[in-house]
Amino acid sequence: MEYTTIASTDIRPSRIGLGTWAIGGWMWGGADDENAIAAIERALAADVKLIDTAPAYGQGHAEEVVGKALAGKRDRVVLATKVGLEWDTRGQVRRNASAARIRAEIADSLRRLRTDYIDVYQIHWPDPNVPIEETATAMRELYAVGKIKAIGVSNFSPSQMDEFRKFSPLHTIQPPYNIFERAAEREVLPYAKAHDLCALTYGAICRGLLSGSMSNATTFSGDDLRRTDPKFQPPRFAQYLRAVARLDDLAGKRFGRRVIHLALRWVLDAPGVGIALWGARRPEQVDAVAGAFGFSIDAGTRSEIDRIVAEEVTDPVGPEFMAPPEEALR
Repeated sequence: MEYTTIASTDIRPSRIGLGTWAIGGWMWGGADDENAIAAIERALAADVKLIDTAPAYGQGHAEEVVGKALAGKRDRVVLATKVGLEWDTRGQVRRNASAARIRAEIADSLRRLRTDYIDVYQIHWPDPNVPIEETATAMRELYAVGKIKAIGVSNFSPSQMDEFRKFSPLHTIQPPYNIFERAAEREVLPYAKAHDLCALTYGAICRGLLSGSMSNATTFSGDDLRRTDPKFQPPRFAQYLRAVARLDDLAGKRFGRRVIHLALRWVLDAPGVGIALWGARRPEQVDAVAGAFGFSIDAGTRSEIDRIVAEEVTDPVGPEFMAPPEEALR
């Protein structure tokens, strides 16, 4: 395992972190708590020291599962969660990064996670209905009293981060980033590097696409977001699968690895990246972690990866569809 340090803190997380959106079940076809807890335990055994979750993942369910899995093991992990979304009785999620919402959510998250502090507390999405000054000030106050050890933002632009930093310390950022979704490398990752912020990039295997386990026959059920994700709809799905097959071949011939290992290493080796977050909800899915170490992606290999993606994915699309509505409940 590789480790990094979050600047201006004493927090030293693993460079691969376990994301728990799927563990919450919401937008992933339901939850399986027994397998989820086993996956968290397998991650800890693999020296994954960072667990990233959020209240919105199953409307509190993911945090509850994480809290149960970490009972008696809290001191072994860097625990990251988020704030700034709320949901109605139908489970419809909206942004709300008001000070009142932050104060309410921190109490709920601490209870669900069975802890008295959170290592990395992140604004989940920018809220255009609330002044950034209000949001940042509320986070700074939690930091000052020790309820949180580091402050982060997720899905923020550089200009929004500039504004946030006028009123509060900022330690981490969390953009989406993987071989197929690279917008962060234009401005967000360079910003992180320039301002000594730790980038906890999410979606390293692109909602399973880069796991190498999917085929044209793969289907999704229930409320699984991939039923509406443009990448998983024809004709794009076939394009991405062809790219994955070629990337898998490249990984095998050049490194003796599989595409999932290549995808994780590609993120870890990208300039400005501190941590690659990737989701697992069954213990066997964690076993790919070990294969991400012991090799590196050189410039020639990155160019070859670029060429494969450009040749196969002729109609690329980003992760924009996942953004929650901007109008918050009031």
